[in-house]
Amino acid sequence: MDLTDTILIGVDGGGTGCRVAIARAGGPILAQSSGGPANVTSDCELAIRNVRAAIHDAATSAGLHDLRSATAHIGLAGVTSSGKADLVAAAMPYALVAVTDDRPTTVAGALAGQDGYVVALGTGSIIAASLGDQQRYVGGYGLQVSDQASGGWLGRKLLEQVLLCHDGLRSHSHLSLETLAQFGGGPEGIIGFVNQASPADYAGLAPQVLAAAQRQDPVAVALMQEGADYLGLALARLGFQPQDRLCLTGGIGAYYAPYLTLQAKLAAPQGTALTGALRLAEMRFNTGF
Repeated sequence: MDLTDTILIGVDGGGTGCRVAIARAGGPILAQSSGGPANVTSDCELAIRNVRAAIHDAATSAGLHDLRSATAHIGLAGVTSSGKADLVAAAMPYALVAVTDDRPTTVAGALAGQDGYVVALGTGSIIAASLGDQQRYVGGYGLQVSDQASGGWLGRKLLEQVLLCHDGLRSHSHLSLETLAQFGGGPEGIIGFVNQASPADYAGLAPQVLAAAQRQDPVAVALMQEGADYLGLALARLGFQPQDRLCLTGGIGAYYAPYLTLQAKLAAPQGTALTGALRLAEMRFNTGF
């Protein structure tokens, strides 16, 4: 088969939504689409439906009607076991399918095969080192127990601080007062929210923290510094050295740059988790497994 006849499918999915790109091997992207949430741990069946729908939309846009010979790499948040990966793969009718969590696709997109470190912060968090053919990670176990510095974490920590301020254990700031008013002026609204909130719901509060931090709001600045301190510890654990290449990516990664105390050679990401998924799909096609 001519390499240029090979259809590649790349998928990047998380708690907020999923993104799909279809390309020819060695060629340009033919079509892209987006869909609903695709966190396998939160709702595996919903994740599969949303991914399949987004792939269908991209294929339709590209004028492709038969993808059975395609090679796909699907990187989804919440793929924490081979069983979950196999379940998703079984629902994808393509010739070659790899399903991983979203860490390999994020690193492949950001570094494009180069050595370096990646801090990817969206709804969740990924802290990674890629040296040679080895990748190592810290954290990223989900908002309930991990995902420090992420959008979801910022939103959850904001509400925690608001309640501490409400109880008189912390000093209010404009951000905390504004957030308290947003939830009805008392803890009842916050309690109702957290009893049903998803990571994406918490992440929806992160832009308020980011904007307030730029205004030097003390509550917001303290949250950003706490997140940055965690990132510094995580990078040190992965072996980061001064002047190593560091990519800050994801929706809020770059916002942490002023708060990091480590000396880093900040490098613009070469691509996204979606382009990383396509890169890994092409590598899979070339190796045949």
